[in-house]
Amino acid sequence: MSEHPIQGLMTTAMENIKDMIEVNTIIGDPVESPDGSIIIPVSKVGFGFAAGGSEFQPKSSGGQSDSEVELPFGGGSGGGVSITPVAFLIVSAQGIKMVHLDENTHIFEKMIDFAPQVVDKIQQMLKESSSQGNKNKKQQNNERQQQNQGNQQSNTNYSI
Repeated sequence: MSEHPIQGLMTTAMENIKDMIEVNTIIGDPVESPDGSIIIPVSKVGFGFAAGGSEFQPKSSGGQSDSEVELPFGGGSGGGVSITPVAFLIVSAQGIKMVHLDENTHIFEKMIDFAPQVVDKIQQMLKESSSQGNKNKKQQNNERQQQNQGNQQSNTNYSI
């Protein structure tokens, strides 16, 4: 059985998209600055693809059976790629720094930077609450013991 025409459309479109999208599109080629720092561009890539087609009913032909009739085909395909730079990674003697082009993106980086501090704070709060809970339990036990001792003393005062 021969290849259907829509397979050729899809193959051609996917090969062209594959050529456009590679790892160097997302993490760009490094560029060395005069001070020795290396700047690496970081981009966001999005793409879409669509293909479609249809076969038309042939005009009735005299002697051919339905399995031998080749149907006329109409179809098309399309695709698009969007490449948006989002940040630059700067590697220098002072360390590694991420410079975001979108002001909202740095929020995630700050959240990641503060995560260890947040975990430490939560652990500290849990320790304080558990130690305070133990103090409250000890205080309640002491109060009960004092009440029990007071009840015993009052019972001994009334006994003859």
